[in-house]
This record gives sequence, C-alpha cells and structure tokens, in this order.
Amino acid sequence: MSIRSHSLRWLVIYLLSSSVLAAAPDGVVAVSHPAAAAAGARMLTQGGNAIDAAAAVQFALNVVEPQSSGIGGGGFMLIHLAKTGKTVIVDSREQAPAAATADMFAPEGLAMPFPLASTRGLAVGVPGTLRGVDTALRRWGTMKLAATMAPAIELAERGFRVNRFMAEDIAHDGGRTQLQPETAATFRPGGVPLAEGDWLVQRDLAKTLKLIAARGPDAFYRGPIAHAIVKAQQRTRNEIGATGQGRMTLSDLAHYQVVIRQPLIGHYRGWTLAGMPPPSSGGLTTIQILKLLERFPLGDAAQGYGFGSPKTIHVMIEAMRLAFADRAVWIGDAAAVPMPQTGLLHPGYLATRSALINPDSRMVTPQAGTPPPWDTSLAARPHASRTHLESPHTTHFSIVDRWGNMVSYTSTIENTWGSGITVPGYGFLLNNELTDFNLTPTADAAKGNPGANDVAPAKRPRSSMAPTLLMKNGKPVAAFGSPGGATIINSVLNVTLNLIDHGMTLQQAIDAPRLSVTHATGPVSCESGARFSVAAQNALRNQGHIGLGEAGTDGCRQSIGSVQAVAMETAPETHNGAADLRREGTVIRVKPAIALPDRRL
Repeated sequence: MSIRSHSLRWLVIYLLSSSVLAAAPDGVVAVSHPAAAAAGARMLTQGGNAIDAAAAVQFALNVVEPQSSGIGGGGFMLIHLAKTGKTVIVDSREQAPAAATADMFAPEGLAMPFPLASTRGLAVGVPGTLRGVDTALRRWGTMKLAATMAPAIELAERGFRVNRFMAEDIAHDGGRTQLQPETAATFRPGGVPLAEGDWLVQRDLAKTLKLIAARGPDAFYRGPIAHAIVKAQQRTRNEIGATGQGRMTLSDLAHYQVVIRQPLIGHYRGWTLAGMPPPSSGGLTTIQILKLLERFPLGDAAQGYGFGSPKTIHVMIEAMRLAFADRAVWIGDAAAVPMPQTGLLHPGYLATRSALINPDSRMVTPQAGTPPPWDTSLAARPHASRTHLESPHTTHFSIVDRWGNMVSYTSTIENTWGSGITVPGYGFLLNNELTDFNLTPTADAAKGNPGANDVAPAKRPRSSMAPTLLMKNGKPVAAFGSPGGATIINSVLNVTLNLIDHGMTLQQAIDAPRLSVTHATGPVSCESGARFSVAAQNALRNQGHIGLGEAGTDGCRQSIGSVQAVAMETAPETHNGAADLRREGTVIRVKPAIALPDRRL
C-alpha cells in the first residue's frame, strides 16, 4: 500500500545497517550513520523524547561525520509537538560578524576565487549549532545536555572505524584536510589519508565535548574555546594576506542568538507541507515548484505522465528552472532585507509562472518573475545574484518518539570539511558558511535591487536546507529532508512527488532515482535507473534540455542527496522509518524497556 491510500505501511527497516522487516509502534531514528543513529536510539531507550534523541545524534555526527556538520557550524531543526499539534523551527544558522561588509570577498571589486575565499577565516560565520541544540533541549527536551553528549564523548574518546564515505571525502577533499596542520594531523596522520576501516580517535574533540557537558554552552561561546575560535579564524592563506583574516570577535560569539520561527506552510493536492522559511530558500522554493506543477497530472500514465516519463521529467525541469530563477533574485534573510514571500506564493503570481511551462517544448532561459503586484513589500525587480556551486555535504536526520513528537533536522559546516580550519587544541572544524552570501555585492537602489543575499553584519546567509513535515487532514504523516546544497530542494521535491503523485511507499520514494536542476539555464542532473531510461533522456535532449551528454547514452550519472525519513500512521498507530543508502543510512526502532510517563509536548 502507499501514502496515497493513507496506509503508510513501510516494511524496510535498517537496524544498525542490517535489514529487518518490521513496523515500529515506538520510537524511530533515521540517520546517515549507524553510530549516530545508535546515539539517538540510546536516548529513546532511556526514556528521552525526540528532542533528546536529536541532540545526541547531532553531537555524535560531529564525531563520525565531521566533514558535514558539527558545533563549528549551524542548521535548522523542525520540531512537531504531539500534544499541542504545533510545529516550530529552531534556526541556528550561522551569522556574519558585526564587522562584516558587503564587499569583504571582493575588496577591489572582483570576487575572490571560491576555493580561496572558502578556505580562510574570512569565510567563517558565527557558529549556531550548540546554541540551537541547547535551546531545543531546554524548551522541549527532558534530558540534560550532558546526558545527550555522552555517546559522542565515548565515540570521540574510544574511536570508531572510518567508513567508505569519510575515506572518500578525505581522499577527494580539494585540499581542505591538508591546508591546516591540526586538520591534517587528524585525518591525514603522518601525511597518509585515513582509509576505510582505519580507527579514528579524536582526543581533542572529546576534551571539548566534556568541557561543554560540564559547563554548558557558555564554555563554547565565552572563555578559552571562544578565544581559540577567534584566533583560529584569523588564519589565512599566504597568497591573500591580511584581507583573508576572519572578522569574528569574542563579542560576536557571546551575543549569538537562536531564532525560533514559525514554519512556512504550503499545500499540494490536499496535502500540507511545513517547511523552512527564510533565511533558507528550502521551504519556499520547494512549495513554489509543487504549486507550479499542480496543474499537471503527474501521476497519470494514461495522459502520458507517470514516474520517469519524458513528459513528467520535462515539466519538473521547467518548474525547477522557474523557481530557481526567482530564488536567485528574491530570497535572503528576511530580517535584513525586504522579501516578497507572500507574492512568491500568491496563487495569482504562481498561475502566471506556471503558464510559462509548455508540456511539449522547452522555454528559453527564464528570468525571475515580478511578485510585487501581489506583494507590496518591494516595488521593483532586481537582477539575479551571482551564486557559487553549493556543497553537497551537509547531513540530515529524522526522529519520531513513542509519543508522536517528531524532529526533522538538517545541519552543516557548508563545504565538505568546512573552511578546513580545525580549532587548535579543541578538535572541531569551523564552517565556511559566509561564502553562501554573494561574493560580489548586488545591491543597487537605482535598479531596485535590495541585495537580498549580500553580506551584512549579523545577517544569516541564504540556505537551501529543507527539513520538512508532510501532513494530511492536520495530522503529521512523515518528516524528512536531505543534504546536498541547492539539490536539497529537489531531493525533497522528488520524494514528495513520489509519495503523493506516484503512490510509492516511503522507502520506494527514497530509493527512486532523482532529478535536479538548480539554475534557470537548466543543466539537468539525474541518477541512473530503469525508469529514467535512455529513451526518455533522448526525448528530453530533443526538446533542448542540456546536461545529459550525447544522444543514445545514459547521462544520468550523479548521486543526489541522502534522505532520511520517519513516518506516523494513526490506524493502527505505528511509527516507521526509511533510510537512504546513498550514504550509510540507518533506521533503528526503539521499544523502551521501562514504563514511561506521557511526554507528548
């Protein structure tokens, strides 16, 4: 059966990377790494709720996936509270320091090359992950911070085996684990990159986590660790000189604040999605693409559509192109610049944009639309911002506890290995998140360009992260998300369409090959699979779609995203999960060994 028939009886469950057939009426964690999944399951077994488990997973990921996320970065945690039915967002996105300026990556008017800009202290944003996790625990958790950190401390202190994904990320690091001596000492000891199966112990990181567990987040945001962070981000590449030094101060760290946000709500074919509002573009762009597609019968093979058909793929590509054209212009940190969020999702505006999609032919390169007639917050249309290729490395996990509280959490240090800077003596990597801003300023009052994603003091850079909650008739059904830079949006979109339009189970929806376009010019990225056939690709080539390579060949060679998901069914009440084996996806079902009080929130 499928989500379309409201059954949600998914059978494939991975237990510490071993497949079993089961349904899970109690707690479920779905994580990209088995050791981190085990950390979350341990909290649930001890009577903790989904927020407690999420904290443990995030700290464990800092140890076993340090190239993707950690306390030196930031993220977005979506929390659904079972008792009240409310959904909230904990925004722990990194911020630009108070001394940041719009031209700091282009001091002479020309943007620094991205590889240089992103591997210096100038790229380091004020980290938010630790404040975010602590805030969520204090408001909605049931366990102390120290208890949730225990599994991560053990992993860092005792060590773990390097998996294939970490080994590949070290071997193909773009130099990031080689630039700074502390990073190289950890991941390339003696100049030799760690390989799959090697044992990795991180004593400095264990020391840091113990210090935070004993003294709380202020041990990080004030005091010796804060001093070490500020000093570390003052490093730069020799060929850049002083212009590459980070601008973060002790005051920036001490005054960092988490923001509690309301989710962005969208509707598609009778279903409801709760997602990330700005400064992430994830929720808005996902919902916009869905609404652009809603007039097409994507699931109807009799009309030439259906999963993998050229017609379905074509209209998906066109909707992505339109939405990403808007994203490049309009979306940034709404707290810093005006943003026409209402207009971008207004039915009238969406109708004009969707009308540009011809099911039989490819449009010329679309420009951003003009939502101000439906939203008076802006009066003119600016030009598109210049964006770089976002890193596919981030991480996502999803959790549901036995009471029905749910967490969908995406976190990152931006590029693989972040800035490549490990804080000396403390063992954690710093992000390069500020390169998610425009490297060259775009603000131009004469042209009505607000510089939506230009650097500014205390501003949060635009993100693509899209932790998502899918609901039906006001009830939560599934929580999911993905890493993947700008492709996050399209991974979430693909899974949503697979569930609603194509009637797939959750595991099938995750396993199915994915399609992604992240620019108005429309180069297509896709994954191989029998249902993305060479014949279908040839049909797309004949329409003028680019990025698929030569005619008659399989141009779908990418790997896109890593979706981890949990789900709820009410009749009978069961909780289920599905993991993505594009990484080491792991689902663990938990049945507490003791009677527990009602901890619905």
